[in-house]
Amino acid sequence: MAVDPKHASVNGRKRSQRPQKSHHEVADELRARIRSGTLRAGQRMPTQARLADEFGVERGVVRQALYVLQAEHLLTNVSKGSPATVAPDLGAGRALNGTGAAPQPTTVALGPRIAAAFAAPHVEIDALCLTSVSLNLAIGEGLRQIHAGRLNPAKVDVRVLLPGRDIDLAFPVPVEGRDDDAVHERWLAQRNAQGQVLKHNLLALRATHGIDVHVSFRALPFTPPVKLYLLNGTEALFAYYTLTRRKQQIDHEHLELYDSEGTRSMLFPFEQGVGLRDTTFVEQSHLWFNALWETISSELALTS
Repeated sequence: MAVDPKHASVNGRKRSQRPQKSHHEVADELRARIRSGTLRAGQRMPTQARLADEFGVERGVVRQALYVLQAEHLLTNVSKGSPATVAPDLGAGRALNGTGAAPQPTTVALGPRIAAAFAAPHVEIDALCLTSVSLNLAIGEGLRQIHAGRLNPAKVDVRVLLPGRDIDLAFPVPVEGRDDDAVHERWLAQRNAQGQVLKHNLLALRATHGIDVHVSFRALPFTPPVKLYLLNGTEALFAYYTLTRRKQQIDHEHLELYDSEGTRSMLFPFEQGVGLRDTTFVEQSHLWFNALWETISSELALTS
């Protein structure tokens, strides 16, 4: 049977005769248009359908590219039903260098990046952290997009490395250096509660949307001095846990602790394909995470 030519191509281009662009390539082209002024500050973007036709890709690829540009402060309103808008103030976006986005606090940077990752058919998230507080906060946007019907991944795999319950934590610890079970038990309760919430929210996607979801936790025999998030094999977000001395009320007692506010840690983004440095960092970060997962980590039960 003959194929009607109008159904065989998009804008005169046959998708089957050339490899589909990645979301990074689409983001690169749109970023160049914004920086050159072709797309002006405050201007509404073309619809996702029009962009998908122009680039010869699926809408999910376009959405993922738009989320990347939103994370770089070049676009706004990507998560809404109407077309995205070029950011009114492009100062932050233009401050980015050619190797990716500028570092931002975890609470600012992680959510948009994870939402962009959820636009892929197979979502893969690996995290190494002290607790999963930041991950829980950040993953909420991606879940909202799924429940709103704007994203529809087929599979979600999440792996999380956390400190084991029985190790001597480097932090949080009392400044006086005494052995205080209350501090450790408070951290352990937070680790377990946040992990359980993360697991529940993700596994709920099986029942509500039929998504194939797998969530795994393993325990590290040390306190990680850094936090690391790996997204879909193409991005690595890295931050230092910077210790401070602060007072905290625990069991009705005010204690001075050495601790870190992980949600405020500055995340440094690296993307595969954006220069040799970024590509190497992403690849080595995956090797490092997998090595920890497969060797010295152990099973982790999210119980007290």
